[in-house]
Amino acid sequence: MSVVTSGILAANSITLNSGALAYGLAAIGPGVGIGLVFGHAMEAMARQPEAAGMIRQNMWVGFALAEALALIGLVVGFIYK
Repeated sequence: MSVVTSGILAANSITLNSGALAYGLAAIGPGVGIGLVFGHAMEAMARQPEAAGMIRQNMWVGFALAEALALIGLVVGFIYK
């Protein structure tokens, strides 16, 4: 009987922080996006070294846009707490 009671108490004590869950899920997309941006930029610079300046500028723009998604996910997590 005590095993069942302790199991019920343990199940009732678990709380879900939806803000943390939302940010955790929101961080997956930008993490993958940033990896793709930098990976493809390195590949493009290796293929065409003369265009490295333009590729690097576009790489930072892509990084900033992907990182903005992560920051928006953080804010949304706090709003819908």
